Amino acid sequence: MELNEVIKSRRKVLAISQLDLAEMADVSLATVNKLLGVLGLEMDFKIRKTIL
Repeated sequence: MELNEVIKSRRKVLAISQLDLAEMADVSLATVNKLLGVLGLEMDFKIRKTIL
């Protein structure tokens, strides 16, 4: 299994968006996008619910 497949699979299992991943890594979403581009991963955006 390639690294990009491992990351994508793990994010899916944990239900972690790219924005969540960026926040956890303390980097910008743009940085995550650049890394995913280098690794050949696809973009997946979803709207997060806000709980008030």
